[in-house]
Amino acid sequence: MVWWCFLLLGLALILPACQPQASHSESLTIVKKPLTRSENLLHTVVQLSIYHDGQEEVMEEAIAYVKEMEALLSTNLEGSDIYRINQAAGKEAVSVDPRTIDVIKEALAVSQLSQGRFDISIGAVSNLWKIGSEDARKPSDTEIQAALPFINYQDITLDEAKQTVAIKAGMTLELGAISKGYIADKLQELFASKGITTAIINLGGNVVVMGTSPTNEEGWNVGVQDPDEVRGTTVGSVRVTDGSIVTSGIYERYLEVDGVRYHHILDPSTGYPVENSISGVTVFSKTSVQGDGLSTTLFLLGLEDGLAFVNQLDGVEAVFIDKDAGVHLSDGLKDRFELSNEEYHLVENQTE
Repeated sequence: MVWWCFLLLGLALILPACQPQASHSESLTIVKKPLTRSENLLHTVVQLSIYHDGQEEVMEEAIAYVKEMEALLSTNLEGSDIYRINQAAGKEAVSVDPRTIDVIKEALAVSQLSQGRFDISIGAVSNLWKIGSEDARKPSDTEIQAALPFINYQDITLDEAKQTVAIKAGMTLELGAISKGYIADKLQELFASKGITTAIINLGGNVVVMGTSPTNEEGWNVGVQDPDEVRGTTVGSVRVTDGSIVTSGIYERYLEVDGVRYHHILDPSTGYPVENSISGVTVFSKTSVQGDGLSTTLFLLGLEDGLAFVNQLDGVEAVFIDKDAGVHLSDGLKDRFELSNEEYHLVENQTE
């Protein structure tokens, strides 16, 4: 999931922006030079930028919140809610924080919408591959086939009244494909509650922009990552005001074995990295949790079905980049996207 700021915010090309209305009776003054904080959290670089003076306490509160959520939702951190759920698989329901319930509910909603293409019980096979870690390896087909029966989001039992989660024996939850989206949205809510109207929340590729750029009333200039290059190299850009941008691609985390590259986006139906013509998908939506789940879903759907799927959703747009340097746009982006990389070309897609 990758985005960078023209201000070198770290993960999305964005230019700062103009003044929206604050929710409080007295608006905070907007400045062009933001208060910025970067931390290594959530297995990535978290970068927060607030375009108002005197917001140091809010910044500290925001960073503390990210650390708290990481401690709740980490798969490998002993004592986290997800760790305890996985350890208790097939044994008992586990009492968890209400926020953990919320994240899992969001994940299950995306699973239903995507008909299981997005599934947080993918941990049964992602733990075999461990792509992105020092222990990454290509598991045997026997191992993968043995793990597949334990991938089924419908076997996750939530009891909201008791605040418990239970999973069947052999299952493993992995919330990495949606937790950053949830956290980004909650940071946006925190900032808004303090009267902050202009900010950029960047959780290693899950980007939320608040308001519009102090330098351009048309919005933040958000660049779409070139899937074949290092972070910060873009294909084109879109102006965004008050929105989320999330990217999934095969360019960041992968394992190479015998000259074959295996990326980290696994197909729940096969247990192997999904194979299609897509190298990257960028989703524009109102909430980051929605964009997080949909970016993976669209990648798994493939180009044609993915475009048809997103064109039926309200308030959601997407840029698909194929392995032949073609750029495919959902209907709502065809007049908004600006191609800037000569190595890529726009593809006209005919959708009904």
